[in-house]
Amino acid sequence: MTDRYAVIGNPVGHSKSPRIHALFAKQTGQDISYEAIQAPADGFAETIRAFIASKGGPGRGVNVTVPFKEDAFRLATQRSARAEAAGAVNTLSFDAGAIVGDNTDGAGLVRDLKNNLGCDPAGRRILLLGAGGAARGVILPLLLEGPAELVIANRTEEKAARLALEFARLPACAVGVKPDGAGFAGIAGRTFDLVINATSSGLSDSEMPLPGSVFAPRCVAYEMVYGRDTPFMKQARASGARVADGLGMLVEQAAEAFFVWRDVRPHTAPVLAALKQA
Repeated sequence: MTDRYAVIGNPVGHSKSPRIHALFAKQTGQDISYEAIQAPADGFAETIRAFIASKGGPGRGVNVTVPFKEDAFRLATQRSARAEAAGAVNTLSFDAGAIVGDNTDGAGLVRDLKNNLGCDPAGRRILLLGAGGAARGVILPLLLEGPAELVIANRTEEKAARLALEFARLPACAVGVKPDGAGFAGIAGRTFDLVINATSSGLSDSEMPLPGSVFAPRCVAYEMVYGRDTPFMKQARASGARVADGLGMLVEQAAEAFFVWRDVRPHTAPVLAALKQA
């Protein structure tokens, strides 16, 4: 029977994941189906169990989007190291009664930076804006690339400092740069080669009190939100930075999940090009 996969969220009707995975399956010759499922706000676990037990075919895995990534973390009976570090799960695999949780967001970001944008994090001064779930998901993969420094900046300095200290204590970060935490005022006068916006400001079109000095010459400014020109992108562009949105990260994290499930890594360039054309 055809293996079944899905993306689960609330809302989820806007998701590009079904198209992305359909393109991956066609490209790689994998016999799968993939659908979007909206779970009730208080019914994530029940939705997962119903999907696994469906008579329509074996439910083999799901992608998890807002607001269920922490629910998925708690539901998983096994978790990868990157899921543990992120404190959230966006990819679940179902095998022999186990629910295996992973987080592919950070890997997707790094692959987009390196393969699609020609921006290798190694040796760069990186500024990560935000200290919430989106930021948590990418800190460890960025640190493992060997940046010159990684500063986490947040409106609440204490929250950024706590997050930086938490990752500095991870065994995986025993060698290499230790992350630093700061408030927005604390980064005034400092410059960075890569600035990543992991806050939700792009969804509300709200501006951040971000010093223009943070954008070094030839800086890459990366907005995790995709499909809109956010205030962060406008400010970065006005400061001379090269600007990119998160569409590539979306495709690359999906490819990483596809690899986790099928042990086949699809080519992402044609899929990203198709989405941009659409």
